Amino acid sequence: MPSNPVSRPLIGVATHLGESGVFCLHRACAEAVEAAGGLPVLIPLIPRRSYLESLVSRLDAIVLAGSVSDLDPDYYGEEPSPRLGNVTPERDRTDMLLLDILEESAKPLLGIGFGLQTLNVSRGGSLIQDISTQVRDPIKHDQGRLSEHPAHYVALEPGSLLAELAQGTTVRVNSCHHQAVGLVGADLRVAARSSDGVIEALEDVRPSRFVLGLQWRPEIGYLDDPFAQSIFRRLTEAALAVREIDDVAGI
Repeated sequence: MPSNPVSRPLIGVATHLGESGVFCLHRACAEAVEAAGGLPVLIPLIPRRSYLESLVSRLDAIVLAGSVSDLDPDYYGEEPSPRLGNVTPERDRTDMLLLDILEESAKPLLGIGFGLQTLNVSRGGSLIQDISTQVRDPIKHDQGRLSEHPAHYVALEPGSLLAELAQGTTVRVNSCHHQAVGLVGADLRVAARSSDGVIEALEDVRPSRFVLGLQWRPEIGYLDDPFAQSIFRRLTEAALAVREIDDVAGI
């Protein structure tokens, strides 16, 4: 963690829309960012490009956190499955705008759950709308509620950033999702899969970019999870590197 509070990077964290129009975020996500040395800045769902460009210009990295909604399948050219969950247009549009802006600015990105899915679709990929009906012999991915309890194993690709952070190629993760990555989007590669072949993580193929997407929720139970802590620390390090480049450039 940076010792000088002024040097701590500003890390934006996307909210989701709760009941009665309330912007929401699980406290663990902001707490994990802060514990890793970042200063979390909550991002309201205002899908206006000028606003988001102005905000991103002041931030050093972005976390696209999880959501209780599903992405509108129209974004990847499909009709809705009978198993599609609730759609939140404000979150969909905000994520897509943020991802477009981040692609231009090359700032670090950690996509979690829904954030992994919007990342993939923003790069031209698709989603499996319902694992239980579209994957052959699936394991149970939707545990019904967020929990720090590890639900299943994932295999990490040798040579991936995740394998480096885990110091191995197998980890157990929590799981609370019924959708998953389908066709992988441009400039992304698979970094982890579960035993049924479902994609659990993606990372950018470009060495100059820190872009990581996880289907599980590393912020849940991060205090007792060295692997999760290493993920948020690496995000902070990437954000600090961006700040240093901007400082040198006088931005």
